[in-house]
Amino acid sequence: MERTLSLIKPDGVARNLIGEVIKRFETAGIKIVAMKKLHLSRKQAEGFYAVHKERPFFNSLMEFMTSGPIVAMVLEGEDVIAHNRKLMGATNFKEAEEGTIRRDYATDIEKNVVHGSDAPETAAFEISYFFNSMEIVG
Repeated sequence: MERTLSLIKPDGVARNLIGEVIKRFETAGIKIVAMKKLHLSRKQAEGFYAVHKERPFFNSLMEFMTSGPIVAMVLEGEDVIAHNRKLMGATNFKEAEEGTIRRDYATDIEKNVVHGSDAPETAAFEISYFFNSMEIVG
């Protein structure tokens, strides 16, 4: 079984979409094996998104990701990385397929409700960033 990280971003939490996002994962047969709600500090957000440090949107992303609580989840299932990314939809919600989380709930390219790991290597880093092995219950 493959694992991936998913985040419900501050806009999704503020708009009370936690249950809707979880419902979509569970309806799709994805198992949630760890979950926590937290409020990232600037330093924590910078560590998580270090790969984007040189990008022009980095400061805006830091402000957004520290603006309110997030929900971090470890998802498990067959091909869960690809499955989760399909459920989320394209980063630009205007390009996302009908029925995806981002198409249905995003308000702009940054406030797109969810984050998901894009590869096994990033999933491993991202999961370990938020969870220790005792917190993951398969």
